[in-house]
Amino acid sequence: MESEREPYEALVRAIAFQQIHGNAARAILGRFLELYPGVAFPDPESILATETAWMRGVGFSQSKISAIKAIAEAAAHGVIPLRVEAAAIDDETLIERMVSIRGVGRWTVEMMLMHTLGRPDVWPVDDFGVREGWRVLKGLARQPSPRQLTAAGYALSPFRSAASWYLWRAADEAKLKVAR
Repeated sequence: MESEREPYEALVRAIAFQQIHGNAARAILGRFLELYPGVAFPDPESILATETAWMRGVGFSQSKISAIKAIAEAAAHGVIPLRVEAAAIDDETLIERMVSIRGVGRWTVEMMLMHTLGRPDVWPVDDFGVREGWRVLKGLARQPSPRQLTAAGYALSPFRSAASWYLWRAADEAKLKVAR
């Protein structure tokens, strides 16, 4: 279950899914996990010991390999807190701490905050689906900018994570209507 994952695992998985179709990402991630038999998910030290060629062989790009290894290195050195430690750290501090890791941006950390740590007030204004959902909900001709969405989101606090879920759904429903 996603909400039981450690932040380290959530970040590695997020990198695997960045900028490719979900089915392709699942296949690559599945082949990656096969490199580590007997464990549900490899620990940071195991990833750091994995040959780059093997990771390339499962389908990761060099950029993703570098990011995954940077995440493993950060986890091994305590930059990425364990789930129990993360519970005591506020969102902005976690974001600031983790965006220092190569390949990890604000959006990636926000997804981890929402989906893994269950934080109720995350407002991912850079997310295409959230911006598109807002456009659909408000009947706008084009998506709001992140700055506009930031301002609009104040009224939704402290439940912006739930609002994001509804906006993703609105964007998905609008796509279905166009496809019909």
